[in-house]
This record gives sequence, C-alpha cells and structure tokens, in this order.
Amino acid sequence: MSKKDSGCADIILTYLNEKNRPYSAQDVFGNLQKQHGLGKTAVVKAMEQLAQEGKIREKVYGKQKIYFADQSQFADVSDADLKEMDRRITELSSQVQTVSQDCRQLDAELKELNSSLTTAEMTSQIQELKAECEGYKERLNKIKSATNHVTPAEREKVYKERCLFVKEWKKRKRLASDMMGAILEGYPKSKKQFLEEVGVETDEDHKVAIPNI
Repeated sequence: MSKKDSGCADIILTYLNEKNRPYSAQDVFGNLQKQHGLGKTAVVKAMEQLAQEGKIREKVYGKQKIYFADQSQFADVSDADLKEMDRRITELSSQVQTVSQDCRQLDAELKELNSSLTTAEMTSQIQELKAECEGYKERLNKIKSATNHVTPAEREKVYKERCLFVKEWKKRKRLASDMMGAILEGYPKSKKQFLEEVGVETDEDHKVAIPNI
C-alpha cells in the first residue's frame, strides 16, 4: 500500500473506530470527503484492504457491503453500564433540546437587535425630527399671525363662483359638442380633420378636464 493509500486507510480506520457503527463505502466517502479530500476510489480500495487485513469487519447485504469496527477491540459492557449509557443519552438529549431552544431564542433576539437603530442613529434621527418640528412651529406661527385670512363668507362666495363657472363650462362644452355633431353629419372628413381646419382646440388638446363641483 502506498503512503497516500496508507494515510487514507488510517483516516478511515480511526473514523470507524470512533463512530463504532456500520457504514457503506459511499457513507464514509460522503462523511470524510469534504474534511480530508478523499477520492471515492481511494475510499473503496482502503476499506476493502482494511477488511482483508482484519482491521475492520465486512458484511454483504445483496449487492451492498457494510463495514464496521472490529468489536473484539472493545471491552464488554454490562447491562448496568448499558442502562447508565441510556440514562446519560436521555439526559444529554434533553440538554441538547434545551440549548437548541435557547439558541433559537437568542437568534431571534439578535435579528431584532440587528434591525433596530443604534444609539448614534437614534440620536441623529431625534435631532432631525426636532428640527422638522421647529420648522412646522415657525410655519404655524406665521399662519396664525397673518392678517390676510379668508373669512367664511369670502370662502363661500369663492365656492359659489367656482360652481357657477364649472356649470357654465359644462354647458358651453355640451353646446359646442352638439353643434359640431350636427356639422359632422354632412362633413365628408373626420372629426380630427374638421377641428384642424377650423382651428378649434379642445380641452383634451391641453390635457385638462372639467373638475367636479
């Protein structure tokens, strides 16, 4: 076995002994490739060599081979020890669940803090808002101290005049439309051509519309 193959075999042997559970060659390749950069062919070759040398055990299930650590190297475990291990596993699983829940809570708090303003940002924003408020106060004071206020009677007069003008606008537009419609009945060209010939400009030409009363 070359030095490179020997190094690959040592890594795999150590891994199988540490995990002490069955793996296929594909499993071992997937678990170790990223960390150690092992090639799949090298992994398969090393595991077969280790099995031939008796350093690991091999079981064949159909077309698949399963490899695991040689159990003879491990001390026998009593029923009491197994029960203690099960108790310890349950205890550690509970601790893992508690720690995971704490991590999720801390992660949520971290996201909330990251989305919040810093003290410097809040101070700057407060100063901007204060300056904006002062501007509004100054504007309000100018309005209150002005002498050219519009009285309710004047406002009502302007509103009535507006209503009158809008109604007149609608009336004249309707009359013009009726008159143009009568002319177009005997006119050989289109409405657009007629307007161009007589030099009439419409509201639409100037992009205006009759306001609501």
